[in-house]
Amino acid sequence: MQPTKVKTAVVGCGMISSIYIRNLSQMFSVIDLCAVCNRRREAAEARAREFGIARAMTIDEAAADPEIELIVNLTPAFAHYDIIKKMLLAGKHVYTEKVFTTDLEKSRELVALANEKGLYLGVAPDTVLGAGIQTARYLIDTGMIGEVTSVQMAVNRNQALNSEVFTFLQGEGGSLPFDVGVYYVGALVALLGSVTHIAAFGNPAPVHEPQMAFLNAGKEPWQIPGMNTVGASLRMENGAVCTVHMDGNTIGETQHAFTIYGTRGILKIGDPDKFADPITLILPENAPVQMPFTHGFDGKNYLGAPTAFDHYGHRGIGAAELAWALRKGRPRARLSGEYGLHCQEILQGMEIAAETGGVYEVQSRCEMKGLRPGYFSGMFGRAMRGDAEASLME
Repeated sequence: MQPTKVKTAVVGCGMISSIYIRNLSQMFSVIDLCAVCNRRREAAEARAREFGIARAMTIDEAAADPEIELIVNLTPAFAHYDIIKKMLLAGKHVYTEKVFTTDLEKSRELVALANEKGLYLGVAPDTVLGAGIQTARYLIDTGMIGEVTSVQMAVNRNQALNSEVFTFLQGEGGSLPFDVGVYYVGALVALLGSVTHIAAFGNPAPVHEPQMAFLNAGKEPWQIPGMNTVGASLRMENGAVCTVHMDGNTIGETQHAFTIYGTRGILKIGDPDKFADPITLILPENAPVQMPFTHGFDGKNYLGAPTAFDHYGHRGIGAAELAWALRKGRPRARLSGEYGLHCQEILQGMEIAAETGGVYEVQSRCEMKGLRPGYFSGMFGRAMRGDAEASLME
């Protein structure tokens, strides 16, 4: 029997909202996207017209509406705390874009509040539920590379130049580790579990003189807050060690690396910022093999005409998985408050370790069950949509 759909409102009508609104309104049978909201009602009205959503609301109106059960928060990180707290106090379940907040203690407060009120609280990145990371998780869980011994992760970007285009990166939460590194940390935790100890060194972003005169002529220089380059060593709860290299003070041609070493083999993970970058298995006496995906949510658009950020083809699966957890009565969603808090503590723990020169001991822990394999986003040669949503139900 099909459960009652979860009445959902999107809060925040910026650039990323288009892919969320399209997917939440068309892709998932468990979601009833009944409203879009923004501080400025005109922005919400424009998005509602664009996607045929019935209602446009202010944030206060969404909080006060008794029919709305789930809020999908797409505002910048520095605005998250006030919005999430308002919605939790109003009795709403909340799924938010990364990260919960820019302050670890405030994030702890929100997770505790959600638990106290019996509400679901979830957080991006939902790429960890995509075909790539879930296939890697399945290969690890079935023993294809034996016992995991170590991990190497690296990513770079010119984060200061990015912040000229995506201006929210100029504020708290805009450094490379928090903006991009969270995909890597999130995937690490989704694949291998919790981190217990962190040692690190780091450097801040430089003061940036505007380069794009057509966008920022006459603007004063700025500096992205926090550590923008980090080199860290992590100890996993399962005994594995992980080296992390994140450099936001270099050029913009991203060079990513994510390799998991085991006693029987090596697994090369594709870009965790994508839903289905290739997963490569290396075993003794064999050439490297690109593995077929065991799961759906491959990031491809099965809904027709492309929209902005179409390469994020399955944005919204985290919110849909939370909605299924709610309807099925599971204790928590996979991208739970505990998961999001642990990922944030790792990111902030690297900064603290770099600032103090000591070893940071991580206080939080989390567990995440992998999705059931064998459900795919397309079928009959991708001529029609598949049944990937069924993997979110358990």
